[in-house]
This record gives sequence, C-alpha cells and structure tokens, in this order.
Amino acid sequence: MTALSHTEPTGRAPYDPAAPLTASGNLRRRAAVSRCVEVVATVAAISAVAMLIDVAYTVTHNGAPALSLDFLVQNPQGLVGGGIANYLLGTILIVAFAAVMALPVGILTGLYLTEFARPGSRAGRALKLVLDLLQGVPTIIVGVVVYALLVIPAHLESGFAGSVALGVIMLPLIARSSQEVLQLVPGNLREAADALGVDRWRTVLGVILPVASGGIATGAILSIARAAGETAPLLAVNSIFNPGATQLNLFGHGVPSIPIFILTNYDLPTQAAVNRVWGAALVLLTLILLANVAARLLLARSRRKMGA
Repeated sequence: MTALSHTEPTGRAPYDPAAPLTASGNLRRRAAVSRCVEVVATVAAISAVAMLIDVAYTVTHNGAPALSLDFLVQNPQGLVGGGIANYLLGTILIVAFAAVMALPVGILTGLYLTEFARPGSRAGRALKLVLDLLQGVPTIIVGVVVYALLVIPAHLESGFAGSVALGVIMLPLIARSSQEVLQLVPGNLREAADALGVDRWRTVLGVILPVASGGIATGAILSIARAAGETAPLLAVNSIFNPGATQLNLFGHGVPSIPIFILTNYDLPTQAAVNRVWGAALVLLTLILLANVAARLLLARSRRKMGA
C-alpha cells in the first residue's frame, strides 16, 4: 500500500497554528455589512428622537402663549374666548371610566393566559389571537361598532359610549402587557407555593400579583395614555354636546373632550381659536408625557423588585 503523504500541496505554505489571524475577503465583507447596518440603525434612532423633539418643540412653542390659569379653569365662551376646563374634565372622566371597565378584564385575561391556561391549549392560543387582532383593529372601526351597539339603539351619543370605545382600545394593551409581566415572575415562587400546598388562586393573590404589580401598573398607564389621545372613536360616538357647559353625566348626553376640541377648532378662521387649539394640544401632550414618565418609573421599580 502507498503511505499517505503529510506534505502540503505544491505552491501552498504549510499551516502554522501559531501564526496571527488575517482577515479574509469574506470576513471583511461581513464586517462592512455589519458596519452599514449599525450606521443605518443609528440614523433611524436619531431620526425618531429628532421627530419627537420637533413635535414637542412645535406644540410647546405654539401652545405656551395660550396657557394661563383662566385657560385651565374657565369654560369656552363663544368661538375664541374662555378656556378648556370642561373639555379637560370631560377627557379625564371618559378615560377614567374606560380604565375602570378595561383594567379588571385586561388583568384577569393576562392572569388566565399565564397562570391558568394550559401551555399550548387551544383556548389560550385562540385568546391570544383575538387580543392581537383586536389590538390591530383601526380605532375608527371600534367607534363604528360601538355606535351601532350603543348609540343607535338609544338614539343618543353619550360619554358612556365614548368610554366603552376607549375601553375596547385599552383592553388588548392591558391584557398583553399583564401577560408579559406575569411571565417575568420567577418560577421558583410558584414552585415554592405549590410545594407548600397553597391553592393556585391564593398563590396568585398573595405571591404573583404583589411581585408583578409595578409592571402591571406600567402597562395600565401606557394603555391609558394611548387611549387619552384617541379622536376617531369619540368622533363617532361622543361628538354632540354643549361646548360651553360642564357635562359630568356620562349617560345622559355627550361629554366634551380635548381631542374633539382640537378637531373642531383647528380650522376656524381666527388666530385666537388656533392659539387655543395649540394650548389644548400642549395640555394633552403634557398629560400623556407625565403618564409615560410615571410608567417608566414604575417599570424601573418593578424590575428592581423582581431582581431582588
């Protein structure tokens, strides 16, 4: 038999494992692609921040001159006088009632998906699909559906219908965020409770929810902030009201809200009306920013609590 040759082919240097690595053409090409992706991602992030700064600056620059104590505590007087007190109170009332309806259902839905539904069960998969589809439904369609279910039978637009529409918008956001937070709760807490023979519902109330409360509150605040700026569903079910009166009865008539105020006043042919619109936009933007800051603080607290 012919012995195998251990010599390298002619024209190729012998392999030296101690030699320094040199970049091949393929490695240089991958490094260039990686660098390009990094640059594109950085530019996209800077663009997103720049757009947010531009929006915040424009609203602040145009809305700050209109802000005053009278603007916040007085009701509108005619087309260009007074303030937005009734619109501000109406927005808070509608959003608060929507949260009262959506929060329990959303949190319980997240608990069911995380703690009670079997992994891979048909019910769990179907519920997740429904939540994802509901989250992607355009808000104007939500408004039209609520209009058909509540406004047409009663022959009356109302703040309650607006709260129902906003509650439907909040529901999938709260449910999915609650599910994600509950999944972050360490599994050894559940195992310890099971080892002690604690009922599942007692484990949920006494162990799981206290640990995840900060994260759940964060998701709830973010969903409320999202709903507070919605205009399309309110336009469909809560756009007829007395613009100069404070309406605190959600069931008897329409209730003023800041998004509707902005929509109905931004194109009036007077500069004073436009200035009031900018002021209302600044008030709404400030409320949403404060809600987001509070949510971030709660999220940081929740992460420290889970890490502990």
